[in-house]
Amino acid sequence: MTAKLFIFDMDDVLYDYDWRVRMAGMTELTGLSLADMRRLWWHDEGEWAAEAGVFATPEAYLDAFQKAIGMTVDEAEWVRVRASAMTPRPESIAAVRRAAELGDITLLTNNGALSAKHLRALAPELVPVFGDHLFTSSDYGARKPDPVVFERVLARYGRDASEAFFVDDMAVNVAGAASIGITAHLYRSPAAMLAAIEGFGATA
Repeated sequence: MTAKLFIFDMDDVLYDYDWRVRMAGMTELTGLSLADMRRLWWHDEGEWAAEAGVFATPEAYLDAFQKAIGMTVDEAEWVRVRASAMTPRPESIAAVRRAAELGDITLLTNNGALSAKHLRALAPELVPVFGDHLFTSSDYGARKPDPVVFERVLARYGRDASEAFFVDDMAVNVAGAASIGITAHLYRSPAAMLAAIEGFGATA
């Protein structure tokens, strides 16, 4: 019998993620305002394109980012600022451990190639839980909620949609997964997520 596949978002599911803390850090690092950063990078042709794998390597991401904002940014400082916005949610991570007892687990977070390179440093609490199954959307060349990214996750793991469970805090991403037949749960609390995991794990 094929093991079930449990797919988890990261930000605002397994970690509190405060985007404004990150932007405050980027302002301090670059001298650019929040409005500047929205205009120069955090838009469809910048960060969202990176999440879809347009900048396929960490080097390509950093080069595109630096060109967009018009200055050099130290990679280690970029990572430090990203990490400063993240606080682990122990109860959510415990629910993932339970999922790992019921099937296979994998991470799917909308992030670019530079985050992918440093994911173990950004989310060290996930390393002993997920092992080598920490992936960003850029690894798949598509970003949530595009159904393509979910199809590529299923292909990587050799699963049918009926064998997969997905959790995310954004309704649009949940709808994207559900549109191809994945059982999808909208995150509201660790307890509700755990109950949904147990329910899916109990299905035939």
